[in-house]
Amino acid sequence: MTARTHDPAARPAWTPPARKPPLSSRMMRAMWRGLPAKRHDVGWEQGLVVPAADGSPLITDHYFPRADGDFPTLLVRSPYGRGVPWSPMYGMLFAEQGFHVVLQSCRGTGGSGGEFHLWRNEVADGRATVAWLRDQPWFGGTLGTIGPSYLGYVQWALALDPPPELKAMVVQVGLHDPHALFHADRALKLENALLVGVGMAHQHRGIAPFVRATLRLQRRMRAIVSARPLRGAYASALTDVPWLDDVMTHPDADDPYWNGASLARAAEGLSVPTSLITGWHDALADQTFGQYARLRRSGCETALLVGPWTHTSAMQQGWPEVFTESLAWLRAHLCAETSGLRPTGVRVHRGGEDVWQDLDEWPLSPVATSWFAAPDGHLTRSAPTEPAAPLTSLRYDPADPTPSIGGPLLSRTAGPRDNSALEARDDVLTFTGPPLAEPLDILGPVSARLRVSTDTGHADVFTRLCDVDEQGRSTNVCDGLARLETAGRAPSEATVAMSHTAHRFPAGHRVRWQISGGAHPRFARNPGTGMPPVDAVGLVPTHITLHAGSALALPHGGGTSRNRGGGHD
Repeated sequence: MTARTHDPAARPAWTPPARKPPLSSRMMRAMWRGLPAKRHDVGWEQGLVVPAADGSPLITDHYFPRADGDFPTLLVRSPYGRGVPWSPMYGMLFAEQGFHVVLQSCRGTGGSGGEFHLWRNEVADGRATVAWLRDQPWFGGTLGTIGPSYLGYVQWALALDPPPELKAMVVQVGLHDPHALFHADRALKLENALLVGVGMAHQHRGIAPFVRATLRLQRRMRAIVSARPLRGAYASALTDVPWLDDVMTHPDADDPYWNGASLARAAEGLSVPTSLITGWHDALADQTFGQYARLRRSGCETALLVGPWTHTSAMQQGWPEVFTESLAWLRAHLCAETSGLRPTGVRVHRGGEDVWQDLDEWPLSPVATSWFAAPDGHLTRSAPTEPAAPLTSLRYDPADPTPSIGGPLLSRTAGPRDNSALEARDDVLTFTGPPLAEPLDILGPVSARLRVSTDTGHADVFTRLCDVDEQGRSTNVCDGLARLETAGRAPSEATVAMSHTAHRFPAGHRVRWQISGGAHPRFARNPGTGMPPVDAVGLVPTHITLHAGSALALPHGGGTSRNRGGGHD
């Protein structure tokens, strides 16, 4: 993309409008505490029309500092509307700090023309918006982007061919791969898919319609997720989501349906300084860790912040930390104010003791130690003497599926939860280590190596790392799921990625490995027949046998900590 020459003396004069930001935004802004002091009063231009590449009007609001000066610009493109919370969180807060903020509704949302699609329009529409910016008298030629979730996806869309004005990005709990949002190893992330549908269809229409739609879905959730077949069952609660059936019924990432959806390649060779922010229980955390690794391989200047947050709590309870981190990055790379940058590239919150840890990179190439499932529910560091022998089994009944408790969800039930009731079920296996004589630090990606056989040949295996305290409370740390197609009763081996963590198991606590045949409705239940879960009507129980040699791989690592308050969602 070609930039024009941004000479302040050559730009036409601009008279800022006198309008204040909307009252609802000012009221919400007044509620926040613990944020940096504002530098400027804020003005507002509402309903600007930006022409997309095909001429569709993209409705845009402009927030700006009421002060003389050549301020950098932040572009925030959203399918969730331009009102609360986006107006105060991005429009007002960042304009107060000395930025022009362009808050735009993606096509087909918030009054913008055209039809919304999850991935087909964002590249062209982002470029058209930058072309429009170049003609604005207040645009000085220095551009940054910022935003969470899908607002991260539109940033990666612009970064595929970054305009020369783009000097910094801040991707908060961000998305770059829609397929991975909806599927894990061909298993449908059912609950998250339904919640994404509600958000995309209703949030841009305002808080009241969004709340009504969310409550309607919650009332009908049990009937929807237990329907046979699952396909189309959401129609009783969700309307105006024409793409939802397609994303639910295309589980394979290599399916042509997903061509062009993933923007993972945007980080390859990127030179725009990029700050990444996520939480250990963020539904998109693995996407953030993947982009961090790509940016590092590209030699791109990159920062990573990981807090004790879910996808939503990062932008609520975690907002003071997230805002401060984001502001420091943008000031450093758009305003040459580097005093707020932290000294290390990575900061993670370490669970189990509630401290923040500063690191040079992530992960620190830690050595992974294997913890083996052993007879009678024990978890040991000693390898088995008979690595193929059956250990124990469970019966997974899709008519009474193992429920999901906590973890990286989009709902309010996300995050660390007490797993005691779940682990008391007959269809859940647990393997527990002895009380620790000294603290155990886990720092990096966790995985499981499973040796499993089934009687049907079709099964899912859900595997979770838990921290058991002195009172016996079992709290989830991280987890993962794999879809298995086994041949006969001979054991097959599968490796299950269980995401990343930074967690300290205190002395006296125990390490627990939890295994089951699913986590419903987080994942659509496996019918046991080989039929796609969305189309299955018949359900067949499956016996899953775990064999010796199955093990957790727990990465050990260190680093420099600084004690600070934290706290979970």
